[in-house]
Amino acid sequence: MSEMIIAAYGVEVELGDTPVLRDVGLVAAAGEVVAVVGENGVGKSTLLRCLAGLRPPLRGRIEVLGGPPVDAAGFWERVALVADEPAWYPGLSVKEHLELMRAVHRDARLTVGEALDTFELRGRADLSPLTLSTGQRQRLSLAMALLRPSRLLLLDEPERGLDTAFRARLAAILRGYAGDGGTVVMATHDLRLATATGARLITLEAAS
Repeated sequence: MSEMIIAAYGVEVELGDTPVLRDVGLVAAAGEVVAVVGENGVGKSTLLRCLAGLRPPLRGRIEVLGGPPVDAAGFWERVALVADEPAWYPGLSVKEHLELMRAVHRDARLTVGEALDTFELRGRADLSPLTLSTGQRQRLSLAMALLRPSRLLLLDEPERGLDTAFRARLAAILRGYAGDGGTVVMATHDLRLATATGARLITLEAAS
């Protein structure tokens, strides 16, 4: 039986007096891809933030990699998150952002060259991220997350800004990550992407 990476039960979150998540559960095992789907406003991003330890639930129990998720260095050594666009370092190129990520994290999964090629950024390597298109910046965010070592990859709308061809490539990348024993949980509007990754679907509905 595969190791359980995420076990979340009865998760409830409110913003003010407005319920966002009500009695939500999610489990994910090693080597599995899980896609969280649903209409806008049903709490997909909020659930990912709970799994990342960035928002404590009002009620419920969440365990990630055997313990509660916490916004701490030890947790982020094993978990990679791609959500809001990061704050890019002024004066650093695309390649230098990847070199910095590789320098910070030992046992990187990819070399800088492999990351540039995998995410089709070789021709943009010497440019500032701020000069890139939305899709190119998203590819850089994904490259930085996939370059570093991790056991769990949390993705909030990873398809943002990506064209159809690269979405197919991303599906293959995520299948490879899971095939190596990693776990992927992504919130997405793209059912084709979810299907192409072989993901198990978790559908959220509006809290009441």
